[in-house]
Amino acid sequence: MKKILFSCLLAMGSVSLHAGITGVANVPDSVYLFSYADANGQSGLKFAWSGDRQYWTPVAGGYNYVRSDFGPWGSGKKMFRPRLVQGKADGKWHCTWEATQSGQVVAHAASSDLLKWERQSYFVPAERAQHVPAETFPVAEAKATIGGREESGYVQRVPYALIEEMQRYADHKNFRGMLYDERTEQDAVRFAGLKPVEATITIQTDQKKAISEHLIGIFFEDINYGADGGLYAELVQNRDFEYSEKDKAHQRWDHSYAWTVQGGDAAASLAIATDDPIHANNAHYAVLDVKQAGASLQNCGYDGIALKQGEKYDLSLFARVAQGSKGGKFVVRLLDEKGNEAARTTVNVSSKDWKQLKGVLKVTADVRAGVLSLEPLSAGTYHLDMVSLFPQNTFKGRKNGLRADLAQTLADLKPRFVRFPGGCVAHGDGVDNIYNWKGSIGPLEARKPLRNLWGYHQTRGLGYFEYFQFCEDIGAEPVPVLAAGVPCQNSGTCSHHSKGELGCSGQQGGVPMEEMDAYVQDVLDLIEYANGDAKKTEWGRKRAEAGHPKPFGLKYIGIGNEDLITDVFEERFTMIYNAVRAKYPDITVIGTVGPFYEGTDYDEGWKLASKLDIPMVDEHYYVAPGWLIHNQDYYDRYDRSKSKVYLGEYAAHLPGRPNNIETALAEALYLTGVERNADVVTMTSYAPLLAKEGHTQWNPDLIYFNNTEVKPTVGYYTQQMYGQNAGDEYITSTVQLNNWQDGVKKRVGVSVVKDNATGDYIVKLVNMLPVEVNSKVKLDGVTLTAPTAVKTVLTGDPKDKTARPVTSDFELTGSDFAYSMPAYSFTVIRIHQNLEKK
Repeated sequence: MKKILFSCLLAMGSVSLHAGITGVANVPDSVYLFSYADANGQSGLKFAWSGDRQYWTPVAGGYNYVRSDFGPWGSGKKMFRPRLVQGKADGKWHCTWEATQSGQVVAHAASSDLLKWERQSYFVPAERAQHVPAETFPVAEAKATIGGREESGYVQRVPYALIEEMQRYADHKNFRGMLYDERTEQDAVRFAGLKPVEATITIQTDQKKAISEHLIGIFFEDINYGADGGLYAELVQNRDFEYSEKDKAHQRWDHSYAWTVQGGDAAASLAIATDDPIHANNAHYAVLDVKQAGASLQNCGYDGIALKQGEKYDLSLFARVAQGSKGGKFVVRLLDEKGNEAARTTVNVSSKDWKQLKGVLKVTADVRAGVLSLEPLSAGTYHLDMVSLFPQNTFKGRKNGLRADLAQTLADLKPRFVRFPGGCVAHGDGVDNIYNWKGSIGPLEARKPLRNLWGYHQTRGLGYFEYFQFCEDIGAEPVPVLAAGVPCQNSGTCSHHSKGELGCSGQQGGVPMEEMDAYVQDVLDLIEYANGDAKKTEWGRKRAEAGHPKPFGLKYIGIGNEDLITDVFEERFTMIYNAVRAKYPDITVIGTVGPFYEGTDYDEGWKLASKLDIPMVDEHYYVAPGWLIHNQDYYDRYDRSKSKVYLGEYAAHLPGRPNNIETALAEALYLTGVERNADVVTMTSYAPLLAKEGHTQWNPDLIYFNNTEVKPTVGYYTQQMYGQNAGDEYITSTVQLNNWQDGVKKRVGVSVVKDNATGDYIVKLVNMLPVEVNSKVKLDGVTLTAPTAVKTVLTGDPKDKTARPVTSDFELTGSDFAYSMPAYSFTVIRIHQNLEKK
């Protein structure tokens, strides 16, 4: 009878042939499937099922099987009025929905099983028919009461087996979510009665493989005021008078922000002008109209100007005297919080044309939050721009350089590469906000400022030349990242070509195709700028003019950053990729596979990588510590013949987003698995890198700082211990525990590498248990020659945010040794041999 019923349903065209039946006697062959989304648009696509269209049961408790990805962050991504149909030809499911309340933007995604969904596309309502099969199984608009609330959606008949599969899928996801939510605060219960664990670690030195020498690096993005007011050593804020309300800063910026006139309105006034600027890219300048001596124009810097006693500071400004006005001397002073003078110099403003003036100020006292004061000694009208104050003590003494203590803290990580200038910053908020590298090079007064996607102003004094120079100074490979012809998928700002809601949000259709040739050329020009001959190429000459005739030796370039993998993206990425591969075959292009470790963009990104044979892809994921604990085999299953992986952004996130021992150890534990797979994962970088106290948009970060202090986190030291103890050869090791409880096994991690440049064996041991792990370590197959060893240990209470590693000598009597891993600890034992005695 059931077979007859199913055949009748097929004949009526109400179920698909591929779906199958359950084969279980006490369940129906088919049921009604109701598809819907919350009326406010906040949910994704949800389902309920019913045998009689009266009583409805939510599938997996209202699990969201696909979410809209159109529009800005936060509440901007919405799904209204989804309509689900199944094509008769191939049995694929197609869902269309309105991505905005007005209905002016329609979205589409397809799936073969309602579980995994293909890429989304966005279009105007008139194009809906192009995305839906001509022939579909019957579906009807309907209402259903679910959980006591009436919902609007669509209903159709499906095999009950489909409901079961959907339920199993969601149950699996929910179960994994419970595992990933495991935290150390639960350890007292999880490991109640646990005794110290005994471990035998056998290091099989005859089983080894070559691994990446570039595994540990850093990723710099101008987020959390990481550049201006941070790594970039400039002390004057809004030096170019280009701040604008368009920067979207919370401080309600304008062109005179951070500048004030002292002495009263009767003495002087400040205005902003644009007639005859220094450069078209720097269109605004200050007009200081001085009625009488005694007035001053002051700048408060970034939370004040920090100064060090005895150090010298370089002053620079462009100035001219207005027509019909006389010039005169300016006294330039640095003042402390009470108005006391800490340094002074003078400059003479007398030219009718723009002229750069310079001076040096030697500071006589430490100042935590001072001001720069420009004090004209004569009445007149003065035009001022590019007012700059730099410490002479920058990193490596570079002019227009980096803050020495912050840059040194980065250098101390021993990064093998630096990715720059950002992730979301690189592809920007809308097409017009894509980071154009050419606007970040050349004379400072000619650089083009840029609104920061994170909501503030970028002077771009720290530009591509400075990034390349920093990489060279610390011996790291430069890894610039450029947009793939599309802006951030979360864009919400209109661009020059934008039309309607579709054109002002999301990927905005990407860079218009008629502009893509020029965009591709910009990418090629960047490679020429980095590597081109200083005498034979245009952009090589520009690099030489900046002070670096020798090529920077660029080997890697990233195209795209955790993008939506759409048709718009694929078309533009492919154009760029093919052009780079054709002209610069030695350059390794790094593609992108979205912002998560799974899902549509991940799947579609890997499909594209395989299709185009992309040499490396950039993976991102911010996850709970439990995810890192339960996914140490994540890269074990990767196909060694496909693209290499750059894990470009990752971090462990707990509620409240602390950076503490728990998150740091989870990252250390996961990196033992990454190091084991460093033949596939060739680069990694924690993100974000820097955050200025009081100006932080994202937590956690690796390094916090203010104007006078640098505050590395516990997670910083995990990165440093890996970076300073990297190897080029991975050695297989086995771990035998006397406790085979799954939770115990997964919290003990071991990785052994060899640094062939020094001959050192490096043993990394992670213990995320609340008890000691007493280990016996055996170096099989090697006889150490007069060995010495150093032990570095990072340990503490899981909630500890201030723990620091402690380094000490470690006594070795041979190739076998015992070591007791402290509870909640990360240990590195570096074994050095005196090979000269052989």
